[in-house]
Amino acid sequence: MSRRLLLLLSLTCAVGVGTLYFPQAITPLVADGLGEPTDAAALVVTATQIGYTVGIFLLVPLGDRLPNRSLLVTLLGLTGIALLAAGCAPVLPALVALSAVIGVTTVAAQIISPMAAGLVPADRRGSVVGTLMSGSIGGMLLARTFGGTLGEWLGWRAPYLAAGTVVLLLAAVLARVLPAGAAPPASHRPYPALLAEPLRLLRTEPELRRSGFYQATVFAGFSAAWTCLPLLLTGPAYGLGAQAVGLLALVGAATMVCTPLAGRLADRRGPDPVNLVCLVGTLASAGVLAAGGWGGAAGMTALVVGTLVLDVAMQSGMVANKTRVYALDPDARGRLNTAYMSCAYLGGSAGSWLGLRAHDRAGWPGVCTLVAVLAALALARHLLPPRRDRTSAGRAAGPGTAAGATAPADATPTRPT
Repeated sequence: MSRRLLLLLSLTCAVGVGTLYFPQAITPLVADGLGEPTDAAALVVTATQIGYTVGIFLLVPLGDRLPNRSLLVTLLGLTGIALLAAGCAPVLPALVALSAVIGVTTVAAQIISPMAAGLVPADRRGSVVGTLMSGSIGGMLLARTFGGTLGEWLGWRAPYLAAGTVVLLLAAVLARVLPAGAAPPASHRPYPALLAEPLRLLRTEPELRRSGFYQATVFAGFSAAWTCLPLLLTGPAYGLGAQAVGLLALVGAATMVCTPLAGRLADRRGPDPVNLVCLVGTLASAGVLAAGGWGGAAGMTALVVGTLVLDVAMQSGMVANKTRVYALDPDARGRLNTAYMSCAYLGGSAGSWLGLRAHDRAGWPGVCTLVAVLAALALARHLLPPRRDRTSAGRAAGPGTAAGATAPADATPTRPT
């Protein structure tokens, strides 16, 4: 794994994740351009997100079954073609259908992450995962700006056409640059068996369940906070417009620097210390965010600091969790990633729903209490792990933990019987 290849893969992650988020910025432009209500045009975003969830379940496990280079190039090619077709869609139903296709195929980042983990030694795995996460975060943050600016300038079709062209160029470059033998197929199981494998792994791998629980709870708190922040900022406490939410989201750019650092720390000390810091940080962010309900300059400062800590904790914790998960079984990293990301997205969806319910009943303080409770649950699980989990911790936790003391970070994992 050369530095140039790692940067190229990070750029691919950024572009892949960006295709999920830039439609959010041009929904009003789509509505005006196609003569549809804004609520109807919002189906474009919904279809993309649903398609992405389906893609994680149906396509990411193929990373263990098919040559990764051909799979990645094919998916990028299909995404690029679908983006170009979406940019030419004559009516909203066609755009919604193509958006679902884009969501299904734009799982490049979830293919790249386990593939890259298999191309480096165990003591570099966390650093590589952190760098790829940095690219994904950059794509998520910049996509809305890219889509909104280009859309205002050239119309809603321009972001789709530009994104499709960039994705196809990346597919062509990766077809030439990515080694032909990169991450060869690790499994020859039939496709239906691959789809069932993530559930079996969740049942048999305690460390996968633990990592999934951490991410589900923290991502639930993250989603609850960000779902309800617009209600706070546009409410009587601040009276700001929707643009303020976008500006506040830019605070998360700091995570682009923090995730590689978290990855290197996970390589040196193991993922458990990183998880501990991140869970404590998430709990602390809830208290800081609660002060944001005061309004005024002091409240806004609390919101900036609180969202920054929450973003860094969530994303850095994901780096630690993926480092642990990828160490469990080198031959099943795609299926492990499917199981882990499914836990994360289920937690995020539940967090959004719970956050709105908490806001309806107790306002912003109720949302912050929910974030604190979720973080406390994960922290309690981290500090008091069941004895049965300690046996597998030596395979995944790496050096710097009690279990890791008996198993080096690059030890070959053994499958449970």
